[in-house]
This record gives sequence, C-alpha cells and structure tokens, in this order.
Amino acid sequence: MLSDSEFRARYGPWAVVAGGSLGMGAEYSRQLARSGVHVVLVAEATEPLGTLAARLAADHGVETRTVVADLATVEGLACVESATGDLDVGLLVYNAAHSVVGRFLEVARAEKLRMLDVNCRGALVLCDHFARRLVARGRGGIVLVSSLSGFQGHAMVGTYAATKAFDLVLAESLWAELAADGVDVLAFCPGATRTPNFLATDPRPTGLLSAPLMEPADAVAEALAALGRGPTAIAGRANRASAFVLHRLLPRRMLVRLMSRVTRAMYAGR
Repeated sequence: MLSDSEFRARYGPWAVVAGGSLGMGAEYSRQLARSGVHVVLVAEATEPLGTLAARLAADHGVETRTVVADLATVEGLACVESATGDLDVGLLVYNAAHSVVGRFLEVARAEKLRMLDVNCRGALVLCDHFARRLVARGRGGIVLVSSLSGFQGHAMVGTYAATKAFDLVLAESLWAELAADGVDVLAFCPGATRTPNFLATDPRPTGLLSAPLMEPADAVAEALAALGRGPTAIAGRANRASAFVLHRLLPRRMLVRLMSRVTRAMYAGR
C-alpha cells in the first residue's frame, strides 16, 4: 500500500470527485484530503457540498474547490471541465450515480434516460477529458465506481445494472489501454453500503445471499488501496467470496434468476 507521500506523488496534487458530497463520494473526498490531496468536489446541490469542502480544508489543511453541476447535462459536464482547467489533476473518481428501483415498465422513461446520462455518458465524457490530461502528464489514476449489480442482470434494477456494466467494461478497457502511459484505472464494485441513497430505497432485510452492510469508509479505503493493482476490485470479503462462488458455479441463466429473486425480496410490494 502506498504511503501518503507516495499517493500524492502519483495521484496528486488535485483529485476530482464527481458525486463527492454524500455517502461514498463524501468519504472519497475525506480520505483523499486526509492523505494531503487537494479536492474538487462535484455535486448537483450546493449543500452539503460547501459545508463538506470547508470542513476538509479546515481539518486537513488542503485546498478545496466546489463545482455545482448536473452531470446528466452537457452544460454540467462542461462546467466541470472549465472549473478544473487551471489545476494539475492527477485523479478522477467518478462516483456520481442515479438509481431508481422498480419494474422496467413502471419506471418513467425520463428516469431511465437520466440513469444513462449520469451513470454512463457523464463517466465517458469526464474519462475522455481527464484521461487526455493524465496521459500528457505521464501519471495519474481514474476510479469508476461500478457495482456488483453490473456483473449480471437483475429484475427491478435493470437499467441501473446495465449502466454499471458499462462502467465496469469501460474501466477495464481503459486499464488495458492507459497502463503504458502511466495511468492506473480501476472499476470499483461495492455491494450494499450504508449510504443515504441506498437507505432511501428502503430495502427490506432478506436471508438470501445477505452480506453485511458495508460502511462507506471501509469501502473507499479498499478502493484507494486497490488503485494500481488491477482493473477490477470488489468491496468486502463477503462480497468477494459470494461473487467468486456464484459466477463460477452457476450457469448465467440461474444466476440472473437468483439475483432477481434477491432483489424482488428486498423490494417486495413495489
């Protein structure tokens, strides 16, 4: 594992955290600031973005910059690019995500398209922008936050799972392409994590393939430690063990049915 000084030398002096004010995004911002990396926090709402940025600067003596932008829009993505043009950015963390739980035909088309825009197009545009800068400087990193949902289809979260599969494959492809240019890329795949967005979906406890709910701090620490070690990392020992068994022992048809059964049980009645 890199020391703070080694991490700053490779991935500093600035990091951009998209979706950086709540849940895992806020934790990425905290842990990066704690290691001495200056942080650009990007989120759609002004608060708690501003409060968190001020706290990080006060607690860790780093510089912070906030960008209020809707990453589902061309204008929002352009705002991120222009707001960071004068900074030496060494790390992009794309944690922004939009998720709606429900049967495919009962989720509004606008919500499905927003999932595509935030989770896929936003990630693609910012990767295209910052990867060019990282290659030019000869070092740096990109973390795309995918999900265990991205490994197979799920009833009730089909569009979200498909977008996370996109992020997974994109990150793995960039890992293969950009390594020779000194740029580390990681697809990080958390499972159920105690974040405001996950808890807001009101999931019901089930006994089916249940793994302990992870804390954001633990998941993010694993992601930052895994950067530079390979193309993909799964958060949590229980999640890694479950993924290893399920994806090697079950035919894909059975896997999709099983995971759909789990999701339906979590959101019974919708």
